[in-house]
Amino acid sequence: MRRLNWEDITALMPQMSGDQRRAASIAGAAHALHDGYTDLIYIMLPLWQAEFGLTYAALGALRGAFVGAMASFQIPAGLLSERFGAAAILALGTALAGLGYCLAGASTGFAMLLGALLFSGIGSSTQHPIASALVARAFAGPRSLKALGMYNFSGDLGKMTLPAALSLLLLAMAWRPALAALGSIGLAMAAVIFFATLRYDRAATGEPHAAARALQERKRHPFAFVLLLMIGIIDSATRMGFLLFLPFLLRDKGASLQTVGLAMTLVFAGGAAGKLACAFIGARIGAIGTVWLTEGCTAAGILVLLPLPLDAALVLLPVIGIALNGTSSVLYGSVPDLVAPEWRTRALSIFYTGTIGSGAIAPVLYGRVGDALGVWTALTLVAAFVLITLPLSAVLRSAFARDWRSGTV
Repeated sequence: MRRLNWEDITALMPQMSGDQRRAASIAGAAHALHDGYTDLIYIMLPLWQAEFGLTYAALGALRGAFVGAMASFQIPAGLLSERFGAAAILALGTALAGLGYCLAGASTGFAMLLGALLFSGIGSSTQHPIASALVARAFAGPRSLKALGMYNFSGDLGKMTLPAALSLLLLAMAWRPALAALGSIGLAMAAVIFFATLRYDRAATGEPHAAARALQERKRHPFAFVLLLMIGIIDSATRMGFLLFLPFLLRDKGASLQTVGLAMTLVFAGGAAGKLACAFIGARIGAIGTVWLTEGCTAAGILVLLPLPLDAALVLLPVIGIALNGTSSVLYGSVPDLVAPEWRTRALSIFYTGTIGSGAIAPVLYGRVGDALGVWTALTLVAAFVLITLPLSAVLRSAFARDWRSGTV
């Protein structure tokens, strides 16, 4: 068998012009930084509890303040970018996110810490709709799906890199200067975003006939975006419902706390790989075919996982992670096919708000189901619920402009 070399790998990546490379680099770096900021909170919670004597409810409020602000302000961020430009609003949001962590490092109590994280969350609300819209503007057709998959994958890199960096900094310094150091990265990144994105912001980019085609498809299928959003909401709810019950299922199989940690890592690693791989699969076999593949595998994987012994379950978890997270790249990458270019930022902000909001609400609802019926039954319902995406995606198939039989949807 011939060895895989660098040329083989680069051939898989979407070929990029200078402006496209700039858009992908800026969007990917912003995604990595903001998603890293989101997950830094998990590392800091035990330290804040010890420093300020916080209850678990207070710790939950800190996390909720950041995520709630990020979800709530995505639509306003998209509207502001339409008025003032993507570069200015994304740079401002990145600066606010970094400044929020600098303020968190200077906090003297719970109220100031809560305000700092709220501030940082508002800043991070700009990233998803604006950065993904920049990528969608720069790439056309199936190349957009691949590019958005790479952008989606970059967020997982940030979730791994920034918490790891914080852990290393905490070995050398107190948590306050460590947070200030990481917050300053956001301030520096904001300047890079503003100046590097400005020329691209003014350029005419994207597919020449995208506006006319999207308008035609919207007239033929006025509810296509709503259907796609419904699929995204169900997919996000499934992911959060599964992750809620997985530790308890593994515990019932005899897993120790360390083994549960390993299992979650296996799911997350599979999920990161799935985000990248499924974008390329989607460009090859079509978005709808990929949704059927990933959501079907998610449901089957959950049901197979239930009776498996612990060792076999650990082997299966990365595969479930690929399917569980892979759908998101295809869904986000399909938004540009259903809206005109000038509406993409707004549409993406609505889409991200819906999916993030679903991810926040689903654990509460599924938690009540678990309390009433038990973990096995709750996970069975999670697997059944995700199958609703299959008929929804079947209805959505005809909304795509390109012929799905050619493998380009």
